[in-house]
Amino acid sequence: MRILFLDPFHGGSHAAVAEGYAAHSRHEVTLLTLSQTGGWRWRMRGAAVTLARQTRELMRTEGTSGIASSSGPRSSFDLIVATDMLDLATFLGLTRDITARIPVALYFHENQLTYPLPAGRKLDLSFPWINYTSALAADMLCFNSDFHRRAFLEALPGLVGRFHDHQELDLLPMLEAKAHVLPPGIDLKRLDTLQGDQETRRPGDQETSPNTLPISPSPCLPVSSDSPVILWNSRWEYDKQPATFFEALAELEARGVDFRVIVIGEHIDPQAPDFVDAHEKFGSRALAWGYAADLETYRRRLWQADIVVSTAIQEFFGISVIEAMYCGCVPILPQRLSYPELLPQEFHSTCLYNTFEELVDKLQAAIEHLPALRQRWFGAVAAHFDWSQMASHYDDLFERAAQAAR
Repeated sequence: MRILFLDPFHGGSHAAVAEGYAAHSRHEVTLLTLSQTGGWRWRMRGAAVTLARQTRELMRTEGTSGIASSSGPRSSFDLIVATDMLDLATFLGLTRDITARIPVALYFHENQLTYPLPAGRKLDLSFPWINYTSALAADMLCFNSDFHRRAFLEALPGLVGRFHDHQELDLLPMLEAKAHVLPPGIDLKRLDTLQGDQETRRPGDQETSPNTLPISPSPCLPVSSDSPVILWNSRWEYDKQPATFFEALAELEARGVDFRVIVIGEHIDPQAPDFVDAHEKFGSRALAWGYAADLETYRRRLWQADIVVSTAIQEFFGISVIEAMYCGCVPILPQRLSYPELLPQEFHSTCLYNTFEELVDKLQAAIEHLPALRQRWFGAVAAHFDWSQMASHYDDLFERAAQAAR
C-alpha cells in the first residue's frame, strides 16, 4: 500500500512513531509534518489548513487523482494515517475532491478530554471537540493503550452531554466499534550497548546538564560507589508528580537505605524552585542530574541505572519506562493508568503500588532484592515494543482499514 502519514505536531514521541513506522513498514509511507514549535493549540486549530494545501500540492506533483475509480487513475494513496493533533474533519472537508475515497486511520497519542489540567486552569472545550469530530470522521481509531481507549470513550458522554439538545449519543457506540489498541513502536535497538561498553559507577563519575547547578558531593554522605541507582527519566511537569518521587527518596533516606539517583527527565525551566530544591537535597547522591540532550548520554545513563520509578497521574502509554526496562531497570510504577498493561500479571505484585507507603516499601524491597529481580528479564518484556516486533502489527491493522473501506 501507499500510506500518507499526517503528523501536525512532529516532535518527541509523535515524531519518533511517525518516522519509526515509515522506516520499518513493508508499505510505502509518505510523511507530511509540521514542527511542534508552533505549539499544540495552534496545531490543533490551524494544521488542517496547511496540511490540506500540502496534500493537494503533493498529489498535484505526482500527477495523480485522489479519487479511486474503476475507469480513472489509481488513487494516489491507499490510506491516510493522521495523529490526534489534527482537526481531521476540517482537513477532509478542505480536500474532499482528492481524499473522498481514501480511508483514514486516526492515531491517538493523547487526547484533550481526559488529560488532567494543572491547578487553576479551565478546560477549553474546543480542543476535546476537535478530538471528538476527528474520531467521527475517521474510519479507524487507534489508541496507544487500552487504558487510553477506555478513558476516551467513557468521557465522551460527558462532553456531548453538556449541551441541551442534539447530543447525538447514538453515535458513540459507532466510535467504540472502530477503536483499536496499537501501542507505539519504539526504536529500542538504538539503546543497545556493546558488550563491555556499560560504564561502571565510580564515586567521581557524576554529570550535570549545562542548564543545572553542578553536583556537590558530600564526604559525610554514606553512599558507596556501588549503591543501587534509582532513575527518573520522566518529564519534570505537574502530571508526572516529581515532588512525590523526591518525597519517597527522603523516606528512604530516613530509613537508612543506601541509594544513588539519576535525574535526566526533560524540564522546561531548570531553575524552577522545586527543581533547584530537589537538587540541593539530593545532588550529593546524584550520578547525573539534568536533561540528557543527546542519545549517547541518555543511553549510557539508562544502562547505569538499576530501578526506574514513575509517580505520574497522567500517562497514556509510558515510553520512558519501557526504554529503562529495556536497559535492565526494575520498574516501580503506579497501579493505575496504562502501567498495568506494560507488565505481565506475574510482575504486578512486585512492581506496582497503590499508595505512597507502598511506593516507598516497594522501592526499598527492590533495592534489597535487586540481584534476584534483575533475573526476571524486564528487558525481554520491553523488547516486544521494538519496531522489529511492532511494525507488522501496524501494517496488518492499516491493511484492514484499507480493505474494509473497499
